[in-house]
Amino acid sequence: MSRSTQRPVVTLRSTAGTGVTYVTRKNRQNDPDRLVLRKFDPVLGAHVEFREQR
Repeated sequence: MSRSTQRPVVTLRSTAGTGVTYVTRKNRQNDPDRLVLRKFDPVLGAHVEFREQR
């Protein structure tokens, strides 16, 4: 089974500027805009927003 272009791999980068990244997949049809998730930043030790990087 091949990977489809419908659910591409996206990189989420911390908005705090620490350089921490997460990798996830998203449905391009349901979420055409950039993904923003609130996740844990281990450098800061707190939850911050992570935005999709292109």
